Amino acid sequence: MAAEIVGAIFGALSCICGTPTCNCIDQHRNFNDDVDELRRKLNSLTSQKQEIESRIQEAEARGGQMVRQQGQEWLKQAEEIEVKQQAFLEKVQGVKWYKRACLDRLVCRKINMVKEMLDKGSFPEGLVIERAPAHGNIIPTENLVGEISTKEEIWGYLMGDKVGMIGVCGIGGVGKTTIMKNLHNDLQRETRFEKVIWVTVSHPLNVFELQKKIADAMGQRLRDDEEVLMRAAALMEIMTRVRFVVILDDVWQKFSLKEVGIPDPNVQNGCKVAVTSRSSEVCSYLCCKIVEVKPLSQEESLKLFLNTVGDGVLQVPRLEEILKLIVKECAGLPLAIVVIAGSMRGVDDVNVWRNALTELQVRVSSVKDSNDEIFKRLRFSFDRLDSLQLKSCFLYCSLFREDYVFSRRELIECWIDEGLIDGLPSREAAYNRGHAITDRLEKNFLLEKENFFSSGFAGFIYPSAGAKMHDIVRDMAIISIGPEFGYMIKVGMNLVELPDEHGWVKDLQKLFLMGNNILKVPVSLAPKCLSLSTLILSSNPNLLEIPESFFGEMLALKVLDLSNTAIETLPNSISKLENLSALRLQHCMKLKYLPPLANLRGLKKLDLHEAGIEVVPEGMGMLISLEYLDLLFCQNLKEIPTGILPNLSSLQYLGVCCFQETTIIRNLEEVARLKKLETLECQFDGIQDFNHFVNKFRDFQSPIAYSLGVGIARDMVRQSKYELVITECEIGEECVVLPNNLEYLWILRGKNMRSSLNKTALLENANELRRCRIWESEDIECMVELDSSSSSTLCCPVLDKLELLHFYLLPKLCELVRVEVAATPLYVFSNLKTLIIVYCSGMRKLLPLELQQAFQNLEEISVIDCEQMEEIIASSDLDASSDKFTFPKLRRLILLNLPQLKSICSAKGVMICDSIEEIEIQRCRELKRIPVQLPLLDNGQPSLPPHLRKISMDRDSKEWWESVEWDHPNAKNLLKPFLKYSRY
Repeated sequence: MAAEIVGAIFGALSCICGTPTCNCIDQHRNFNDDVDELRRKLNSLTSQKQEIESRIQEAEARGGQMVRQQGQEWLKQAEEIEVKQQAFLEKVQGVKWYKRACLDRLVCRKINMVKEMLDKGSFPEGLVIERAPAHGNIIPTENLVGEISTKEEIWGYLMGDKVGMIGVCGIGGVGKTTIMKNLHNDLQRETRFEKVIWVTVSHPLNVFELQKKIADAMGQRLRDDEEVLMRAAALMEIMTRVRFVVILDDVWQKFSLKEVGIPDPNVQNGCKVAVTSRSSEVCSYLCCKIVEVKPLSQEESLKLFLNTVGDGVLQVPRLEEILKLIVKECAGLPLAIVVIAGSMRGVDDVNVWRNALTELQVRVSSVKDSNDEIFKRLRFSFDRLDSLQLKSCFLYCSLFREDYVFSRRELIECWIDEGLIDGLPSREAAYNRGHAITDRLEKNFLLEKENFFSSGFAGFIYPSAGAKMHDIVRDMAIISIGPEFGYMIKVGMNLVELPDEHGWVKDLQKLFLMGNNILKVPVSLAPKCLSLSTLILSSNPNLLEIPESFFGEMLALKVLDLSNTAIETLPNSISKLENLSALRLQHCMKLKYLPPLANLRGLKKLDLHEAGIEVVPEGMGMLISLEYLDLLFCQNLKEIPTGILPNLSSLQYLGVCCFQETTIIRNLEEVARLKKLETLECQFDGIQDFNHFVNKFRDFQSPIAYSLGVGIARDMVRQSKYELVITECEIGEECVVLPNNLEYLWILRGKNMRSSLNKTALLENANELRRCRIWESEDIECMVELDSSSSSTLCCPVLDKLELLHFYLLPKLCELVRVEVAATPLYVFSNLKTLIIVYCSGMRKLLPLELQQAFQNLEEISVIDCEQMEEIIASSDLDASSDKFTFPKLRRLILLNLPQLKSICSAKGVMICDSIEEIEIQRCRELKRIPVQLPLLDNGQPSLPPHLRKISMDRDSKEWWESVEWDHPNAKNLLKPFLKYSRY
């Protein structure tokens, strides 16, 4: 009855008061209907989410497909919307009638939001794509000197049917890993096995991590929330599908294959497992056929030594006999030989060599056991490092867990934090010194080069320069540190508790506890460590809190690292650590509170990358010594209050996010007033904010380096000194203002990119651009248009300096360069070195004939999974009998999965590329001719290209290889030794 009365009153009011009141009344009347509509839309979203999750699971189970990144991001956004809107519906349930008109407008907006999400989930281009071909990775390694018979014995067991388990044993440094790395690389070229997997096991054995590494190598993912037993069952099911070789390097402990999830290798499944270990007992426990690796002979040792130190030393008078005696002291251990030879490289003074021999003989004479035997020889190379700084930096590398691969950036930052690199005028100078030290350690074979892989923008993986320490070299380094240094090193040992009070000795100086599973710091623990300068508790993911008393007696502390922990607050006693110079809290996403920092006047580094803080720490503006401040991806941080940044007058590095909802920097001018700033890393929410920043910043002194991102991101790329990554932004509608000196531009999922690069203002000021990547943009059809109206000044100054072009997943891209007859600017792309085209399904021809002379600096052409590609160099309608296409610097030609490719160039044309090193052609069944012209001898017969290393085909291409034509009839036989079959 009451509702009817209210309805009648509203009806009368609508007649009296007109449109505004009518709208309000309509909203009141429609409220319940709109709430029901929102509920229906949310139900549809839930169903769509479940369907997409199911499709993703199916794709991952098949293994041959991968999910587009948009799919993963859509799921995350859909989950957030679902949770928030369900909570909203609960709040408006039974809301008072007088609030309904106002709330109805909000309900309608939420309906549109959910509807837009439903539309985005349609994925017209498909949710999954075919996974890029899983080529076996070639592991960097040294060539074998000697050990050939051992390698051949192991190879026989791998290729035969009688042995499934192979155990490669020998003392440390004898060459077990090097032999197996060479065999691993040889197996990549064989067709017998579908998967060749290399895993470094190390000590202590962690079955969970071992399972993860094997699954990753299989291109699969195990659930992190399952127990080891269930993960083993899942891994077993995955591995039974393929014929595999698993190489487990550096195994110290006994275990069973079944507990990991590795099927027993036998004659029926044709699989193999090879283990390297210093313990024959471990290999016997695994029922291995044991192969013992023995030291090198004197002759083999001398050859390896000379390969490392350089044959030129034999030209020095009276040196040969001394050299042979030094080699003898290496006892045939390859690791000792290369490390000692590396330390003597470039020395031509006979007296220095004599002294080296004496030192080495003295060391070796005190040898007591096999480990000591290698340690003493390695210690010789350590002692030859000619500065305390080099030695200290080397020893610091041993403090990471065994087999840890660190990025150069991470390592150099640690050296800077510890004061091992200091006294230099700038951070750039410190980095240069750090790179020089790393190079020196690598050249002395005390560090090994490794690729470091990190995830960055949109979850993609980026390789960068990294290094690791051989486990025996690490053991030697830790022994060299000795008790007098006051170090305690307990890294990667699965500890769940801190050392008790007896372990915290008074003269303790550095304590390293990273990579464990420490859960808490006891309230009663208050160590009296007045000399402790470094405390590393990072990567203890379940560490929640630290009591107030813990830091009370650590007043000398300089470096504190709690990164990658679950800590929520820091105790106020942190404020009393007045000697603290580096506070690292990366990825502490639960961290909400930091105590006041005003007293930490000596603090040089504050790293809060991806921390959960909501406000900047009190007193941050008082940190006058601060040189490094990272606030990137602190999603809960709303702002940096005005006036703080200008006080940080020593700041050299600044990392911040500038989002609309979280306006971190109110006045961008404050950044420009940081006179010592060298590097700026900044992430922006959208183009408008970014343009505002660039326009402001151009008026001030630019930093030495910058890494800028616009749109959705997870981390910075750091691939160049001046870089910009734009993700999921409207490129076509908004003009992007590019910063000065830009060298590297990456556009990911750019929207409305309909204009070619030279027809848009995007690259108007990018005169220093060297590398450009455009990925997953659905609208772009042509990269460069050259017609009679195109002036050379419009297109060439920018494009002519480009060295790398990488296009990925551009479904509408049909032409790289569109050329009209009237336009022939042959110098476009004249500095291009690398051209990579992947998943561009609309392209038929890659390089226009008119411009082939412009690509004289090309070093790599890679065309992969372009299903419509027919020609690499477009042919002309004229007689092509004399066509010669010269690529003087081309080193790599990669053509993979191009089912329509009919020709690389014209029917009778030839490619002259005398610098060619690698040709890889797989699944190009329609290609009948490879037009690479081989150099000719005086007798008219072809000769090998001087730099050729290999020609790769997939294992199903043997018949195709026999039928394909080359420029010369004898070319195929000449090239046959270079032919390698790999798995596509």
